[in-house]
Amino acid sequence: MLPAQHRLTERGEFTATVRGSGARHQGSRLLVVHARHTDARSALPPRVGVVVSKAVGNAVVRNRVKRRLRAQVAPLLPAVPSGTDLVLRANPASASATSAQIGRTLGSVLASLGLTEPSPAEPTP
Repeated sequence: MLPAQHRLTERGEFTATVRGSGARHQGSRLLVVHARHTDARSALPPRVGVVVSKAVGNAVVRNRVKRRLRAQVAPLLPAVPSGTDLVLRANPASASATSAQIGRTLGSVLASLGLTEPSPAEPTP
């Protein structure tokens, strides 16, 4: 579980991150990451919200995907700039993906958004 200061909890926070001004997104086969940086929160730690719809699978599968996403994003949070809100939206293909696959995909999507440095194993564009 993510610490409280790193969690998006309100519906309005999710909506602002996905649809608000300055919001960006980048996707892959497994997931879509929505990101929004606000100057009002520039001194506060980054926050993350996870969205897994019923299209991904039944409750057991959805909860497994949520746990995997949270576990993979937690070590990446120190590299994400302060004041950034992220919404991680799982695609149906994430139901059959391993934790390692989700982690690699998450790292590459965050790097393509310019939120983290690409890992050395990844080719730079």
